[in-house]
Amino acid sequence: MEEFAQSIRRTCGFRIWSVNTAFIEVTMAQYPPNPQAYPPPYEGGGGYPSAPGDYPPANPGYPPANPGYPPAGYPPSQPSYPPAPGGYPPASGGYPPAPGGYPPAPGGYPSAGYPQPQSYPPGPQPGYAPQGYPQPQHGFNAPGGYPPAGGAGAPISQQPTSEGWMLAPPKPASCPPGLEYLMTLDQLLVKQKVEILEALTGFETQNKYTVKNSLGQKVFYAVEDSSCCSRCFCGTLRPFDMKILDNFKNEVIHMYRPLACQSCWFPCCLQTLEVSSPPGCVVGSVVQEWTLFCPKFSIRNAAGDTVLYIEGPLCTYSICGDVEFQVLALDGTTVVGRISKQWSGLLREAFTDADFFGVTFPMDLDVKMKAVMLAACFLIDFMFFDKTGGREEDGFGMC
Repeated sequence: MEEFAQSIRRTCGFRIWSVNTAFIEVTMAQYPPNPQAYPPPYEGGGGYPSAPGDYPPANPGYPPANPGYPPAGYPPSQPSYPPAPGGYPPASGGYPPAPGGYPPAPGGYPSAGYPQPQSYPPGPQPGYAPQGYPQPQHGFNAPGGYPPAGGAGAPISQQPTSEGWMLAPPKPASCPPGLEYLMTLDQLLVKQKVEILEALTGFETQNKYTVKNSLGQKVFYAVEDSSCCSRCFCGTLRPFDMKILDNFKNEVIHMYRPLACQSCWFPCCLQTLEVSSPPGCVVGSVVQEWTLFCPKFSIRNAAGDTVLYIEGPLCTYSICGDVEFQVLALDGTTVVGRISKQWSGLLREAFTDADFFGVTFPMDLDVKMKAVMLAACFLIDFMFFDKTGGREEDGFGMC
């Protein structure tokens, strides 16, 4: 081809363009090559279609004969979105609602098609009780509200108690557990429980006491713990453990009395009572001093130092009157309190050993020493006013 073109240019170079054009036209007239050779014959027979409308060959049965979409059996088509005027949002009035405030005025809702709003809280339904919180009763304030008109009324003078027990005040960190009851007290009332079996048979039983404050509220409950043999053979000199319980039956004070004498003929073996609070931690003791006539005791702290003295009368007979043991300061003359055995009535005094005692002490006295003063009351009861076989141990002097 190239050689042919060069020969043409050498012969008549001025007509090269027309020759090239004529050559191209001849070449294009011969393209594509033999239709039977390229591309390969169609498998269905015959050559490829030349007309555009015949390519690709028709496939009978496709597309389906049903011209509609989706196929038959489907639900009808939904209306277009957004909806036509009159649907959502409302065509007239618009949103938000017309002037007049929200919620709409009674009588209807601004636009049709919306459910009517319910008021809050819902009103009472026919046949049902009204809903909501119960109305406050007369004389009581609603929760979180203010007192009624005219003032809140008179203040409560006494807090409610559980079965007559005294409420425990706040406990300081340095106070033993349970002794916080004694912080605000300067007087205790000790009442021994009447034992019916002991009154009828004369058999000595374990003593039980109730300790109250001046308002009659229970503070402690005391229970003796001793053996039957010691009560039968040792009488009022018997050793014992005394447990002091609070309102929750917790032992707050423990007292221990060893076996000892109380007569002036045995000065080396006199009465003592050790006090622990809580149990196992000694806070003080009551020690009998040797005397010939008037009974005398010393109140000591945990270190063994004397804090107070207790001095009784020469005659401890309780005949239609009280028997007082004075509590003295260290100088031996200043009276700071007393332990008094109170007259409980002729029948009670004659047929039982259930006694009444009153204990007074300074308000600012250490609570541990107040507990030791309470222990001294129990020791005095056993030494002078407890009965053995119906006979009391009171008399004249200490011999």
